[in-house]
Amino acid sequence: MDGKAVLHVLGALLLFLGASLILPIIVSFYYNDGDSLPLLQSLFLIILIGLVAWRSTPAGRDLRIREGFAVVTFGWLIFAGLGCLPFVLAGRGISYTDAFFETMSGFTTTGATIMTDIESLPHGLLFWRSMTHWLGGMGIIVLSLAILPMLGIGGMQLFKAEVPGPVVDKLTPRIQDTAKNLWGVYVLLSLAETVLLLSGGMNLFDALCHTFGTMATGGFSTKNSGMMFYNNLYIQYVVIMFMIIAGSNFSLHYRALKGDFKSYLENSEFKFYIGIISCAIFLIFLDLFFKKSYNISDALVKSSFQVASLMTTTGFHNADYETWSVSSQLILVFLMFIGGCAGSTGGAIKVIRVLITTKFGLIQMKRLLHPSAVLPVRLGARSIPDESVADVLGFFLIYLIIFVFASIIMSLMGLDIITSVSTVISTLGNIGPGIGTIGPTENYAHIPVLGKWLLSFLMLIGRLEIFTVLIIFYRHFWVK
Repeated sequence: MDGKAVLHVLGALLLFLGASLILPIIVSFYYNDGDSLPLLQSLFLIILIGLVAWRSTPAGRDLRIREGFAVVTFGWLIFAGLGCLPFVLAGRGISYTDAFFETMSGFTTTGATIMTDIESLPHGLLFWRSMTHWLGGMGIIVLSLAILPMLGIGGMQLFKAEVPGPVVDKLTPRIQDTAKNLWGVYVLLSLAETVLLLSGGMNLFDALCHTFGTMATGGFSTKNSGMMFYNNLYIQYVVIMFMIIAGSNFSLHYRALKGDFKSYLENSEFKFYIGIISCAIFLIFLDLFFKKSYNISDALVKSSFQVASLMTTTGFHNADYETWSVSSQLILVFLMFIGGCAGSTGGAIKVIRVLITTKFGLIQMKRLLHPSAVLPVRLGARSIPDESVADVLGFFLIYLIIFVFASIIMSLMGLDIITSVSTVISTLGNIGPGIGTIGPTENYAHIPVLGKWLLSFLMLIGRLEIFTVLIIFYRHFWVK
């Protein structure tokens, strides 16, 4: 592997990370609440490290697949490792472990937090905390390809590593153009949500921070009670709409903005995604209306919000769903495993994999009746190659193995079984809140130190869909 090429790109990415701190610094100066110095110190330190890495290595080297995976994996680790410095330097008693956990949660769009009093944080830190979501939403690497063309490296390997999955629509032939198109859609939708939230009564700071959390399907809020703070149906329905949008394939949004709205109706994954959301809302709505004695309006908004939030792996909450019936909670846990669509900012297994696996299971039953029939797995008019089906099944298997073993390890740290399982589901799926002692009104502050490092690793492999990270541990990866 060409380590110098990897280091050169990582240096450039750190320069971008440092520059990203300018916005939180401006926010800090505006509110004048005492966090400017740690943000400035972090900016200069990150810029210095980035300059050393970038200038000490030669430019113009092409990245092969190995270097692409290395840049993505180590890029996320370095971003979390240095992006957490504002929290460490703020003098608020936040340990490096907790700061790393919080920042990894931000950049991986997980939304799991160790903060026990979010509203006590100064505005600059809160803005940086939410901004890590937005930067991580479509991937730091894709962003860098869009605005740092001076890197002069082959980008397709990075794009494949950063946006993994069984279906990646290439919008344009050139990776830089693709990245720009994706981020153009991302920025446009973010602006639209911000304007709508402002019109609903949110101030600009909160509107921006909640937009960052929504569009990245992250879930960090500026309020201790999350979206429960906003007892406003308009705001909650705006967030519901944009969570569902963010959990959809962004190439569909790009085509829709170009006038091709039929893409939504022709996309099998999107139709399956909307179908799952609709069924889950209907079932939980009935449960809340008849068992919790909610009126129709409250039952509808609470069921819609929590289904959209957990299905898209955003993690916002407008109710304490742990007080709901076991049946409703089980539906929500089921949605947490599924996650968003391929090509979205959502996490977990992804709708496309669930759809392909479901179709494969149905075909296997048909083959019992018709052993000699040729029955390919199809998505619309397209047949899915057997190799792709095998990849999907392999991902399912590895995902479940990691889930089981990680849950066992968490239980050995003294956590109850519900919390142990829930922490793994929520971090591996990049969701954030779960059930048990990490429910929607709780946090991860009580998790043991080793547990926080394990969960941080699960966030990373969940965000990069497992194989992108695990391949680094394969010994042949390092052999030329």
